[in-house]
Amino acid sequence: MAVKVSHWCNYLRVILSREAQRIEHFQRAENILLTVLEKVTAMDPRFIADYSRNLEAFEFALCTSEDEVTVEVPLWFEADALLLQECSSNQGQSEKVTNEHHQMSGCYHLGVPKEGVGWENWAREDVFSVLDSAECRGHIVPGKVLRLLKELTVAAIVHCRHEFLIKPGDLCAESLKEEGLQLSLLVSSGWKMIRFNIIPVVQRKQRALKLHGRRREGGFPESSLQKVTQGADFIPSSYYHWRYSTNRPVMKLLRIVGTLKGRHLDSLRLLDQVNSEDWKEEGKKGGLTFNHLKMVLLWATELFPSPEDWEDLEGSVYRLLVILLCCLVTKNLPHFLCPEENLFQGEDLDLNTLYHRVEAFASSPEHFLKCHFTHAVHTNHQRLDNSIKAWLQLPAKDGAYWDTAYFDVLLSKFQVYRIQDKERISALSDVLQRQECA
Repeated sequence: MAVKVSHWCNYLRVILSREAQRIEHFQRAENILLTVLEKVTAMDPRFIADYSRNLEAFEFALCTSEDEVTVEVPLWFEADALLLQECSSNQGQSEKVTNEHHQMSGCYHLGVPKEGVGWENWAREDVFSVLDSAECRGHIVPGKVLRLLKELTVAAIVHCRHEFLIKPGDLCAESLKEEGLQLSLLVSSGWKMIRFNIIPVVQRKQRALKLHGRRREGGFPESSLQKVTQGADFIPSSYYHWRYSTNRPVMKLLRIVGTLKGRHLDSLRLLDQVNSEDWKEEGKKGGLTFNHLKMVLLWATELFPSPEDWEDLEGSVYRLLVILLCCLVTKNLPHFLCPEENLFQGEDLDLNTLYHRVEAFASSPEHFLKCHFTHAVHTNHQRLDNSIKAWLQLPAKDGAYWDTAYFDVLLSKFQVYRIQDKERISALSDVLQRQECA
């Protein structure tokens, strides 16, 4: 299955040639959006115009297939003083969350405490719901916050247009009429429109997430996982409830991956382009997203910790492919920070069709490594033999197989192992012997 190095590198070269232009487009659109958000802040200081968009620009430039950006608008208060109350699924009531609750799953109320000063602006009817409680004045309601932010955004756009701060065609606000848990604006980048999804966010501190007994951080620098999860962002999950958002820590982890020696990000760029061109059905929204591929890369970074794993582009791509194929077969893509969450659930995905398309690429990548910028159908490719398919299904039967040695076996079957570490080779052999005896 070896492919000439030039195929891989030429394909990547075309992708990289557009990255600087994508950053430039993002910055143009970002300037327009910040002009509007500055006016929102001027009209209501409870909303903060956040100028630190380096992570968003980094991700937008990295992603080749999607032109959407999530913009979080922080709320101005001492968030750590809020009462974080988890909603009980059994009783429909709220329970106070202690400092030992780290995983932040489920939905929450954010309560304003009875004690303390400086909460007058957040106890107004436009964002607040009164509660008769011994310790809580009431809740900050995300649905009311969203409605207020929408009204302020519309007023800010009108003001900016009237004062000629933004030009005709710079911004389309039609999507603000849509109901949902975020506000969408189409902003001109000078070349095309970029969709910015605006979400109010409550930023709190927390202890680092417990990473489900994982004893190592794999290829990540020491303690980096703990450092990036010490902040907790809460965004709307319904009209009345908030939920924990992993968007920012995931972007920070992606940025850390970009500092590592090797072809980590290049492998993500390449597969995102292949996904856009060949794995998605033309005219349909359903399919793998950049977020799915980001998670696959984060798992690959942990599971393949050696710089040796990431020396060449082909081998780096296959490290993502073996994890992605395994997830498609088992119908489970665990969230990197909250592995109990399956990112395939609730998505409009035909996992069987996706598996065959990813398998076709893994079997014969040379047929796909051409930037044709259309959705092409490739046929008559070599298919994986049944033995590899059986290996791919193992983690569904036994979660213990979700480990480096198991994926090393898959790499060896794709003939892209090339690892000299004696401990890794020994662990690979142990897995093979265990299966032979099974």
